[in-house]
Amino acid sequence: MKERDGEQRANSALFPDLIAGLKSVPGCLGVESAATESGKQLIFAWFENRAAALRWYYSDMHQGVMRRFFPNLPERTPLSDVDEDRPVLAIASITMADRPQFGETLLPISQIAIEIYQPASGGLFLGGRFAPESLTVPGLIDVGKKG
Repeated sequence: MKERDGEQRANSALFPDLIAGLKSVPGCLGVESAATESGKQLIFAWFENRAAALRWYYSDMHQGVMRRFFPNLPERTPLSDVDEDRPVLAIASITMADRPQFGETLLPISQIAIEIYQPASGGLFLGGRFAPESLTVPGLIDVGKKG
């Protein structure tokens, strides 16, 4: 546990409060964070649609982090293949390292990824969901609902 606390302190020195920044974006439905057994630190952010996800992408906080750690990223059109009117889940994962390992960034990481997903219909839940309740998923069944 002490090792993970040290990682969190080191990360807070490197990064702004991304979770608070995400939550402040209009259309962000919810944010969760987690850590995996393999050492990845994760942020899950749900957005009501592509426009909301783009508000985060173009926010001062996100643009500042991108410029700081990846100053040579090529220009591109973000989320161009994402359906406009469906919810969006962005998952950011990072694995910290003792020292930088890539020429593309000075971040001391062994891995970083931002992955974008949209919900498929179906699934079930009882007593609660991982996704925010305000996220509408067609065909999602509440097995505890009577009637």
